Amino acid sequence: MVYLIFKYAVTAALVVFISEVAKRNDRLGSLIASLPFVSILTLVWLKMENVANDKISNHAYYTFWFVIPTLPMFLVFPRLNQWIGFWISLFVSILLTIFLFYLFQMILSRFGIHLFD
Repeated sequence: MVYLIFKYAVTAALVVFISEVAKRNDRLGSLIASLPFVSILTLVWLKMENVANDKISNHAYYTFWFVIPTLPMFLVFPRLNQWIGFWISLFVSILLTIFLFYLFQMILSRFGIHLFD
């Protein structure tokens, strides 16, 4: 139980740290947020919990493919946020990302890569 609390605390502290840095310096906060800290922490947590190496490797592999359809959101959201406000922009960006996940999966499945089974 102590380990689980530690795991939550470290992970939450990372998110809080990034948001605090971003309040003071948007570029530095964005740089830190773009680094794969959460993915690295996840790999560490999996290793510490004695998850099989193939599961850990699969996690890293699929993370790569799942990042790609999220990238357009970071271009669309800032523009929409300026024009129609935060909440609607966030909602539209989420819908766009869901659509791109679906489209990306359809394209990748033609090459034998199946993200969703």
